[in-house]
Amino acid sequence: MKTYKALLFFSVIIFAFLFISCESDNKENIIVIGQFASLTGSEATFGQSQDKGIKMAVEEINKTGGVLGKQIEVVTEDNQGKNNETVSVVNKLINVNKVVAVLGEVASSRSKAAAPICQNAKIPMITPASTNPEVTKLGDYIFRVCFTDSFQAVVNAKFAINSMKVRRVALLIDQKNAYSTGLAEAFKLTFSSLGGEIVAEQKYSAGDKDFKAQLTDIKAKNPEAIFIPGYYTDVNLIAIQARDAGITIPLFGGDGWESEKLVEGKARESLEGCYFSTHVSKEDQSPLVQEFLNKYRAKYNEEPDCYAFLGYDAAMILFDAIKRANSTEGAKIRDALAQTKDFKSVTGNITINEQRNAIKPCVIIQIKDGKFKYKETINP
Repeated sequence: MKTYKALLFFSVIIFAFLFISCESDNKENIIVIGQFASLTGSEATFGQSQDKGIKMAVEEINKTGGVLGKQIEVVTEDNQGKNNETVSVVNKLINVNKVVAVLGEVASSRSKAAAPICQNAKIPMITPASTNPEVTKLGDYIFRVCFTDSFQAVVNAKFAINSMKVRRVALLIDQKNAYSTGLAEAFKLTFSSLGGEIVAEQKYSAGDKDFKAQLTDIKAKNPEAIFIPGYYTDVNLIAIQARDAGITIPLFGGDGWESEKLVEGKARESLEGCYFSTHVSKEDQSPLVQEFLNKYRAKYNEEPDCYAFLGYDAAMILFDAIKRANSTEGAKIRDALAQTKDFKSVTGNITINEQRNAIKPCVIIQIKDGKFKYKETINP
C-alpha cells in the first residue's frame, strides 16, 4: 500500500511538472497583443468592424507561420463606447494580460483616454482610425495608421470650394466629441483661408434626438451647405430633421459618417447626393483592395466598411514592425514602427512621419441610391 501511495504521489508530481512545463512552452510560442474596441454601445459598428479586420489579419499571419516563429494571440476587450471603461480595460490588457502592444480605438476620445496608460507603461499603441491630431501628441509610443483631421479638414474645405462650388457653409458640431470639435476647428481655418465664409455654427451632444432649434437657426443664415463632423448615429437623424425643416442644401462630413446604418430608413432619401471623406473606396480596383474585399466577404458574409480595412492595416503594420525589430520589447517595436516607410496597406501606401502619423490619401464618397459611391481621391 505504501508503495502504491508513493507511486501515486510521484505520478502527480511528474504530471504537474509536465503540465507547467507545457504551459510555459506554449506561452513562449505566443505573442500576445491587446485590442480595445466599442463592441457594444452607440457606435458599436466602429468597434465590430475594427475587430473583424484585426482578427482577419491575425488569422492570416498565423497561417503563414506567425511572427518571429511564434503565433499571434489577440486579447480583445469591449470598452462599451465609454472613456472610463477604456481606462479599465487598457489597464487590464497591460497589467494582467501582459500584452506587448495595443490596437485601438476608432473614436478619438477613447484613444485619448488610453494613450497615457500605454505611454506610461511603454507599450506601443496603434489606433486604426482616431483622426484627432492630439492623439499621437500624447507620447512617443502612440501611433496611427489613418490620416489626421488636419488633413481631412483641408480635403473637405477644398472639396467644398472646388467641387461643390459653395462659399457659404454652416457648421453643426458634437460639442463633447474630440473628433468632431477638432475636425470642425481645422475645417474653419482652411475654409476661411480659401475664401469661404462660416455663416452659422451650432452645437449638439451625441445622443440628442431633437435638432430643430439648431437647424432653424442655420436655415435662417442661408448657407449653401452644412458641414457636420459627427458620427453616423447622429447624422442619420440630423439629415431627416433637416429635410423635414425644408433644408434642401447638401450636407457633408468626415469619416465618422461611414456605416451602413447611416442610410437606414428615411435617412437614405434625406442623404441622397451628400458627401463624406473617408480612408478607402471599395470601388478601388487595386489588387490589395480587391483581395481584401474578397477575403472579407468570404469570411464574414458581409461588406466591410473603412474601419475593417483600417483594423487590418493596424495589425499588419504592427506585425511588420515586430519582425523588423526582431523583438517583442516595447522600445524596439516603437522604434520599428517609427521607421515604417511606404508600407503597402489596403488603405494605401503608408509612411509614418516624425509625429507618428500616417501620410496617405483621402477619399471623397457621394451617397447615391443609399450606396457609397467613389467621387475622387485627394493626395497629401
